[in-house]
Amino acid sequence: MRTVLETVGHTPLIRLTNLLQSNDSDILLKMERTNPGGSIKDRPALFIIEQAEQKGWLKPGGTIIESSSGNFGISLAMIGAAKGYRVIVLVDPKTTPVNLAMMNAFGAEVIVVTEQDDSGSYHKTRIALANKLHREIPNSFRPDQCFNPWNGQAHYHQTAQELMEQCNGDIDAVVLTVSTGGQIGGFSRYFKKHAPHVKIIAVDAVGSTIFGGQAHSYLLPGMGLSWTPTNIDNLSLIDEVYKVPDEDAFLMCRLLAKHEGIMGGGSTGAGMVAAWKTAQLMGTNKKVVCIAADNGERYLPTIYNDEWLKELGLHTYLTPEEMRIRAKKLEPHSTNPIETANYQPELDELLDSPSRFLEQVTLQ
Repeated sequence: MRTVLETVGHTPLIRLTNLLQSNDSDILLKMERTNPGGSIKDRPALFIIEQAEQKGWLKPGGTIIESSSGNFGISLAMIGAAKGYRVIVLVDPKTTPVNLAMMNAFGAEVIVVTEQDDSGSYHKTRIALANKLHREIPNSFRPDQCFNPWNGQAHYHQTAQELMEQCNGDIDAVVLTVSTGGQIGGFSRYFKKHAPHVKIIAVDAVGSTIFGGQAHSYLLPGMGLSWTPTNIDNLSLIDEVYKVPDEDAFLMCRLLAKHEGIMGGGSTGAGMVAAWKTAQLMGTNKKVVCIAADNGERYLPTIYNDEWLKELGLHTYLTPEEMRIRAKKLEPHSTNPIETANYQPELDELLDSPSRFLEQVTLQ
């Protein structure tokens, strides 16, 4: 009999059947919503917590403190409930009511950070406060997903390898949305080493400056930063970067629900826009995998709510053919991501990151 944490991973692949045309590549969605916490963040969260336990940095009765926009905090809250840890999560006003309710349901203590940082976002102020609490609370541990190299290692040794095995190596492109860099960092290292023919495509929000560009506010939850995270340690391993507008991502989510019976979050919609663009470019007899990061039910009050979209001046529906055309018109933000690097090496010290002296984990 397995425990809830032993059900993390081994997520299914689903082939799209209704939206695509006969001259498109196959698009496969890797359904990370089937993890027990409902998102791909269960994987690095559990990996990091287990590494900390093995090193004696997190002991029985300890406290886990983290900055998160939602999914990583939910994963830690679930893990904390299962293992008996106190969990404190620092979120911001963009965190959805459903995500807040889920963290509370798992027993986490939630602090909403309302002070914006110098980029107009909340990432730096959230992280700085999390680190301050970590210094003040005895027997506490900071997973520190933005700076912790174990984030990317979890995907290198687990998620990417699992996908490779599921497809028997028969993959032509993998599309991943980007936030703290763990997914794109781990996947790009794995596939460029074990299957270098696979194109690695990163998807960011318009307004995020992970890959440079003009910073401004955006609505997509769980995506973007105002700097290039250190988990993306080698930008040359990424083949293309796309930036997807909020509206396109949200409309794609709604099309997936209505025409494929698949509900995903905003990052899934953003990834699918780039995946559909890629499928049109590559053509038949190719396989494009898009990582569907979480569960769309978390966004019923927002992405799937007509009134919410109308209040923001966004469309509520496009036909599949209209969305196909939008996807086809999407132009790469970069085909040489090294030129767009926005690393800020001073940040880990400025924000007092507890991970800045942490070495990579090597697994056999």
